[in-house]
Amino acid sequence: MTRSLAEEIRDRLAECTVTERRAALALLANYPVLGLGTVAQFARAAGVSSPTILRFATRMGFSTYAALQTRLRTELEDQLKSPLAKVKDGTRAGEPGIGALAEAARANIGDTFHHLPATELEAVVSLLSDERRDLYLLGGRFTDALARYMAAHLRILRPGVVHMAGQEGNWRDALLDIGRRDVLVVFDIRRYQADLGRVAAAASRRGATIVLVTDSWLSPIASVAAHVLPARISVPSPWDSSAALMVIAETLVAGVTARDPERSERRMSALEGYRDDDDPKRGRAADRDDTRET
Repeated sequence: MTRSLAEEIRDRLAECTVTERRAALALLANYPVLGLGTVAQFARAAGVSSPTILRFATRMGFSTYAALQTRLRTELEDQLKSPLAKVKDGTRAGEPGIGALAEAARANIGDTFHHLPATELEAVVSLLSDERRDLYLLGGRFTDALARYMAAHLRILRPGVVHMAGQEGNWRDALLDIGRRDVLVVFDIRRYQADLGRVAAAASRRGATIVLVTDSWLSPIASVAAHVLPARISVPSPWDSSAALMVIAETLVAGVTARDPERSERRMSALEGYRDDDDPKRGRAADRDDTRET
């Protein structure tokens, strides 16, 4: 799959001059809409000159500003595609074969991790491992299952983990407790949910660190996120694939487990003890062992 322009811009920020970097960050903060206006509008929003915008476009490999806009319009169309739109485009589940979909999902996972910097993953693992920080996890209509799955694992490994379930009104209740040392992990893929964006922005204003797990086109939440983990989601089906998103979640959980193995083992052992207490078969076996000892 072709990388999104947003991903390419993030990867090449270090190559930009100071003013080009300002243009790049302004575009990423309002992606892709800012780049669809005129050069003068883009320059004004970024606080740079019009020639800087043209140099930025050239830096990103475009011969003209119009060519950059063409790329952005194509990506915007991809972002907004619903499952129905994909069906009308001729992408029907089953046409390429079930094996083709599985192969595409496998390739998505490999491509995702090929382009995810290890330093970024390690930085997120460090945040999630810090018990001084409470963790909040939130997802959208289809991605909330990933947030719930990840929270269930992290809750075993460390205290202070909250899955923000339900509707936006419930999420706002959680904002009352989110502070400067806390972390909000958000899963948001196309067609991005405005309610997730509002909660992420509110948490950011309260000083929380935002970790965004998203797709190649980048959720608007990227503008307030300290860490962005983009995944490949396109497969030959009307439905996007969550396979790479799930592997990102499991990679982070594995990283937290390994970051403090003694804590992980201690908490898992305690949990197993509670499960033994609830298991009537194990309880009867323990009673028989006690009888033998006496």
